Amino acid sequence: IVYSDATKGWLPVSDDAVANAPVAPVTQKGIFAFGNTGPITNISSLVSSSGVISADVSGVGTARQQCMSASYGGDKAIFAYGTTGSQTNIRNLVNNSGVVAADATGAGTAKSQGAGVAYGADKAIIAFGNDGSYTNTSNLVSNSGVVGSDVTGVGSPRGTCAGAAYGVGLGIIGYGYLSSGRTAITNKISSSGVVASDTAGVGTVRGGLDCAAYGGDKAIFAYGDPASTNLVSNTGVVAANVTSVGTYPREGIGATNYGGDKAIFFAGSGTGVSNLVSNSGVVAADVARVGSIRQNVTGAGYSFNA
Repeated sequence: IVYSDATKGWLPVSDDAVANAPVAPVTQKGIFAFGNTGPITNISSLVSSSGVISADVSGVGTARQQCMSASYGGDKAIFAYGTTGSQTNIRNLVNNSGVVAADATGAGTAKSQGAGVAYGADKAIIAFGNDGSYTNTSNLVSNSGVVGSDVTGVGSPRGTCAGAAYGVGLGIIGYGYLSSGRTAITNKISSSGVVASDTAGVGTVRGGLDCAAYGGDKAIFAYGDPASTNLVSNTGVVAANVTSVGTYPREGIGATNYGGDKAIFFAGSGTGVSNLVSNSGVVAADVARVGSIRQNVTGAGYSFNA
């Protein structure tokens, strides 16, 4: 615009069209489910959009531990596979109100100890784990929660690893146990669900940790045994160790994103404490336990509504 005079005032000299690009909604809430409270359990705990964990919710589905979980469809979640003492390939879908559905028939080889990661705009992948021995196979999850058959593995077979989304539609899985011992290697997941070959490990080799998205486009690996924290940039670069905060070491810990851009780690190694992660990746001190003490629990985000 330019100023003409006191009568005409300001006049436009150009009028550029500006696209009103839609902004994708973000996941607001989280859920932790299954695990081991002494016996193996199927209880769940909901996480509010402000990071408050609910009391135990009565269990649905087969009690088991070391499941793989992830968000899918943008605002729903899936818990799949796990062990009852024997490996399973059942799955339980979680709707966008946080209600866990009954068991559904699984797909692929029964296993546990792998990682679930959201990828693309609305899908998920479950990869690695233990099907009697460590494996690197993967299974894609559609945006309606259907689990696909086994996909030939890429990367080093391993279990008790962890993963999360980062960047735009990308994912990463890392750490865990190889047949030869602990590792820090990672594998990136493309926006079409393809697992990349191993990337050399950064930070402390460990298993039993978990990983969650934070900051809108980054991820954080934390805890495990021995405990450490490693931030993942929005280009998938894993940073050097950050000193751990709160109760540690903790194996069998669960993690999920919540509140649009934050994360939370929960339970593990016979505790029920939780630790909130800010949108800048800072892990807070322990929050007192709510609900049952447990380990080998997993978590995922759900719901676009706060």
